[in-house]
Amino acid sequence: MPYTAEISRSNPTCFVFLIDQSGSMADALPNQPGRTKAMGVADAINRLLQNLVIRCAKEEGVRDYFHVAVIGYGRQVGPAFSGPLAGRSLVPISDVGNMPARVEERTRKIDDGAGGLIDQPIRMPVWFDPLGDGGTPMCQALGIARNLLQDWLEQYPGCFPPVVVHITDGESTDGDPMPAMNDLRSMASRDGNVLLFNVHVSDDPAATPVAFPDSSAELANEYARTLFAGASELTPFMRAVAREQHGLELAEGSRGFVLNGDMVLVIQALDIGTRPSNLR
Repeated sequence: MPYTAEISRSNPTCFVFLIDQSGSMADALPNQPGRTKAMGVADAINRLLQNLVIRCAKEEGVRDYFHVAVIGYGRQVGPAFSGPLAGRSLVPISDVGNMPARVEERTRKIDDGAGGLIDQPIRMPVWFDPLGDGGTPMCQALGIARNLLQDWLEQYPGCFPPVVVHITDGESTDGDPMPAMNDLRSMASRDGNVLLFNVHVSDDPAATPVAFPDSSAELANEYARTLFAGASELTPFMRAVAREQHGLELAEGSRGFVLNGDMVLVIQALDIGTRPSNLR
């Protein structure tokens, strides 16, 4: 059966995050004064990277079950890690854990035990910083991901297939992205084809979210249908994660596609997309 390869240090898998850093990502998030879409996405990516490190942590240290790339595209297109990892493409998860750009003091709301909420200080590692500048060269970014994965699959032909999570708030400015998305999804290890998630971040507070549909029938425009068609079907294990962790009942044929998603849906998509089975 596909998508069942064991993930180990000798047979790792990889995650590639393609992040829109165009000028419109500097626009404000709906109902969140002072926060931009770029800030919200950066926080989601940093939180995810921390969770991936924790997932691979054992008594002797962080095991390299995963390698991770973060590719930004806007005025510049390329690796988007900050700090010691700047300029690097696919990075072992142990290096991610050991080399954040910095650790920031943040706060989160917790129950005070008396029916109210209080702020609790937390320390948050940061590997990826918010940026919004330039156009939306989506095709170029998808091409970089394809080149990375071609090299990866030659090195690990029996791996659990790589997962690409693409987060954008607009349409491509360098051509039709469909051929590039098809190229990505056609790549495969012996365990199955590369999995592509397309996540659209909206700045329209009235927009109706669409999350992990199994049909494009309800999608209102051609751009949405393109992103839907370019996204992969979720594996059975990913649908189980969606149900058990997020309360989402997804039909067979549901795709890794979110349209007009808020940060909650972005975080859910990141979590579902980075939960392959058979981690050892």
